[in-house]
Amino acid sequence: MLDADGLPTIYIDIDIDINHGDWQMKSIGSWIKAVSIMAVLCASAAQVFGEDNDSAARAQVLALEKAWNQAYKVGDTKALAAILDNSLVLVEDDGSLKTRSEFLASVKASRSNQEQVAPESLTVRVFGNTAIAIGVIAVKTIKGGKSVVGHERFIDTWINKDGKWICVATDATPITRGGS
Repeated sequence: MLDADGLPTIYIDIDIDINHGDWQMKSIGSWIKAVSIMAVLCASAAQVFGEDNDSAARAQVLALEKAWNQAYKVGDTKALAAILDNSLVLVEDDGSLKTRSEFLASVKASRSNQEQVAPESLTVRVFGNTAIAIGVIAVKTIKGGKSVVGHERFIDTWINKDGKWICVATDATPITRGGS
């Protein structure tokens, strides 16, 4: 039998002899076994459901990271706006901060000379309604008519807001001198 929360209900049969002050639990060995089995099953179910939720969240954030890179490459500010929170905090290479509006304006204003924006590594860690994406991105640009490839390590903070993952903070730092 399940309770209102969908959890199994366990009934314990206890005999109490009020006249003599004695009480005993019937089938105590069976009861202990049942409780032990239920505890193991509940713990296993919680772990499986948690892993499934984390896997789904990881997949969603990975897809959004890839969409971000593609939208940035082609200058699609509408696509970027859809995945960046209004309160976004973006840390620039020099340590200065940009808002979402400032970032989108800079993407729109730039005449992109970027040929390629692609993650070389990307890991997403999920902590409930928060996900952290960490990776290295390769940015291939044209400078002075020559193709130049630079690498940046980034960390993006995502939150699940009303059932939708959205980025609230981002930082990318250029990798110099062979850093990995």
